[in-house]
Amino acid sequence: MNNTPTCEVAHRCGGCQLLHMPYEDQLAKKQSMVSRLLGKFCNPAPILGMKYPYHYRNKTQMAFVLTKARRITSGVYQSGSHTVVSTDSCMLTDKASDRIIATIRKLMPSFKLLPYQPYTGRGFLRHVLVRRGFQSGEIMVVLVSATPVFPGKNNFVRALLEKHPEITTVIHNVNRDFEGLMLGPNEKVLFGPGYIEDTLCGCTFRISSRSFYQVNPTQTERLYKTALDFADLNGNEVVLDAYCGIGTIGLCAAKTAKQVIGVESNRDAVRDAIANAKRNNIKNARFFCADAGAFMQEFCDPIDVAFIDPPRAGCSNEFLQSLLTLAPKKIVYVSCNPETLARDLRTLTKHYSAQKLQPVDMFPHTNHVECCVLLCRT
Repeated sequence: MNNTPTCEVAHRCGGCQLLHMPYEDQLAKKQSMVSRLLGKFCNPAPILGMKYPYHYRNKTQMAFVLTKARRITSGVYQSGSHTVVSTDSCMLTDKASDRIIATIRKLMPSFKLLPYQPYTGRGFLRHVLVRRGFQSGEIMVVLVSATPVFPGKNNFVRALLEKHPEITTVIHNVNRDFEGLMLGPNEKVLFGPGYIEDTLCGCTFRISSRSFYQVNPTQTERLYKTALDFADLNGNEVVLDAYCGIGTIGLCAAKTAKQVIGVESNRDAVRDAIANAKRNNIKNARFFCADAGAFMQEFCDPIDVAFIDPPRAGCSNEFLQSLLTLAPKKIVYVSCNPETLARDLRTLTKHYSAQKLQPVDMFPHTNHVECCVLLCRT
């Protein structure tokens, strides 16, 4: 692999910070970073890379804008800004999703739909989100607008489905917030069930528009199998799945655990987790909608193994202290940020010993790296 970026907008987008580097060098760079930040706790195993590190994202989102020449364009936000870099494709995103977004852009003029213009308050479409189940092939399209009024919505959806019959559900999401998340709280299903399903580690998962689901399914399988291997469940353990999302790790663990208790603050994700347990006929898993730290303070049942998979900010001190009070025999910490993982390990290793550390390259061509750590109570 040469050193020339294979994306013509990489220098303007900034999303693929390492695209100019040969993939082997990227892995070596990440291995070195993990060793530097976490090596004092445990020697990391060799990083797990990808055979084909392109087009791995099952979630694609593009912003829509109107240029000064009154041309509709779509693209990604330049790193650290609100400037949209126009592009028809991305080296990381799913190719089918790119084609669907291009079709939406081409259909808009014939339906007299324009991108929303924040300075004038006119227009309709702000973003398009496409999620695809790599195993199931199911595709969700989310049209995010600034207004609930969608002129000609039925005809627009019909035209989109004629071009892309592989789409299994279409959702209209309304978001008037211009500073927060891409998706707003109000949405309406225009076609299909309003969710897609996909298979991971032998379990089938329901994924709604706002639910968290790992974007790289190939590497997620390897990450979760590593986490389950670290836990080494024998069927007698009570397992806590903190920051559980739609229940991916917990439901995979439920096959070899006595009981699984999941906690997640995202109400949509908890609803999906409960549906996923039923979908997989798993009866030994319960899920609660609550802040993980607050939940742990009230929770007093004995725990044998705790899986924790927090956001990039890591765990709150409140959560960590509650976890230490519960004192499970093992903690399997899945982290997407080695820096906050190092911070949290400084607290946890006062009472636990880091036994295994496995880095996984979940996001090739970016600076990010995922890690899985096994901690055993001392």
